[in-house]
Amino acid sequence: MTKTQIDHAKEGILTPEMLEVAKTERIEEELILERVANGSLVIMTRKGCPPVAIGKGASTKINVNLGTSSAAIDPEAEIEKVKVAQEYGAATITDLSMGGDISAIREMVFENTDLPVTTVPIYQTIVECGMENVTINGILSYLKKHVDEGVSSVLLHCVKKEMLEQLKGTGRVMGMVSKGGSFTSSFMLLNDCENPFIEHFDEIMKILRENDVVLSLGNTMRSGCIHDLKDSAQLMEIETNAALAKRANEKGVQVIINGMGGHIQASDIPDSVKLYKDKADFPLFVAGPLPTDIAVGYDHIAGAVGASMASGAGADYLCYITPAEHLSLPNPQQVKEGLIAFRIAAHIGDSMKYGLNDADLMLAEKRANFDWRGQAELAIDPDRPAQMCPDDGPCSMCGDYCAIKIMKSYLTGEN
Repeated sequence: MTKTQIDHAKEGILTPEMLEVAKTERIEEELILERVANGSLVIMTRKGCPPVAIGKGASTKINVNLGTSSAAIDPEAEIEKVKVAQEYGAATITDLSMGGDISAIREMVFENTDLPVTTVPIYQTIVECGMENVTINGILSYLKKHVDEGVSSVLLHCVKKEMLEQLKGTGRVMGMVSKGGSFTSSFMLLNDCENPFIEHFDEIMKILRENDVVLSLGNTMRSGCIHDLKDSAQLMEIETNAALAKRANEKGVQVIINGMGGHIQASDIPDSVKLYKDKADFPLFVAGPLPTDIAVGYDHIAGAVGASMASGAGADYLCYITPAEHLSLPNPQQVKEGLIAFRIAAHIGDSMKYGLNDADLMLAEKRANFDWRGQAELAIDPDRPAQMCPDDGPCSMCGDYCAIKIMKSYLTGEN
């Protein structure tokens, strides 16, 4: 049987991936072993590519969603987005393609990035089989196909029938907004059966172990607007995912829990993170969250506000949101804008979790000395400030009446 990162950690053996993560994240080797073993730290791997650490003690990571839809099939545009994600600091990519030759697109994604790639196998299953013709064997077959092709993580929605019953009486404005959750739920309702991912959980764990693929447990019952408050269906899913995560860890499979993504009023964000972490200290993956619904066209900004709060409260892994959220498939420029916004959010969150970062101090020192080029080089997106700043001297905001320049002359005697 193939040994996974968890297997090695439980045996006290530091793998090359663990050693690399210890160095890049500045975490003591003993803590790496302990946290990988108990599941609070995940090391996402891909053959021949740098490992990515997600979880306790690691910097907050950003995932970029991309992929075709049935209404927009342009593989070249998706590959351009892959390149943007790689260039501007994404930690992982999730390919959600549902249009065109899905397998070929996934292969193109692999060829154009060395980042770990996540997929949602139920998507391709539904597209290529049709909802009415999907079988349990088909679902497991597509899952294995993705694993064999080299994905680093798969996202499964482990909704239960009793959760669907609970959903009926919640009076939600938006109902269920999870696409993968709706596919899985529809299969269950059409076939009058329980969730195949839960029913065949042990078999799935064996498949994932083959390539040490990370299990990502989906957030089917997330809120679709800030007026859809936490309800019994959500609480039931939190309990279910926590229990499944513990089972996965016992089987040697690394696991991430998707939670509190979507839309949450700002005042509830810290307590929501705490609720998940109190249930199970596995890495928490958050989409957004969006703390308002009226930022349409600017949801990347609203999402970054919520994401900084979530990261600061303990979330480990953020799924970016673009300006096109709720409106259309994003273009490459919108992917960049969303990614930069969420990198800022992650940086703020990390400063709350781990303390101030030297990069901020270094930039402030450059700013105090009117070193415009130095400021730009230290910025998250160096190109943007370089287009706006002067070559030397004070900026055009204040001109000759720069507060820093005026007071420096008094405090230091400089002219």
